[in-house]
Amino acid sequence: MAGLRLRALREDKDLPQREVAAYLNCSQVAYSYYEIGSRDIPTQVLISLAKFHQTSTDYLLGLTDEPRPYPPSKHFTA
Repeated sequence: MAGLRLRALREDKDLPQREVAAYLNCSQVAYSYYEIGSRDIPTQVLISLAKFHQTSTDYLLGLTDEPRPYPPSKHFTA
């Protein structure tokens, strides 16, 4: 599910994989593996992708269909 959502979000912004990979500081090939589901997405990368796409990790993982991110917590600082 995450790969499909990542690809859709990237394509909605008309971004090539290499630009998202550059943001993540990884190769285009490594990023493409995330999109096709050949490689599990590390937690920190998943968080970075959620921030990049301004969505929640739950949305990327398919746990919700609501793409809007959660409001910031009053008790948590990043």
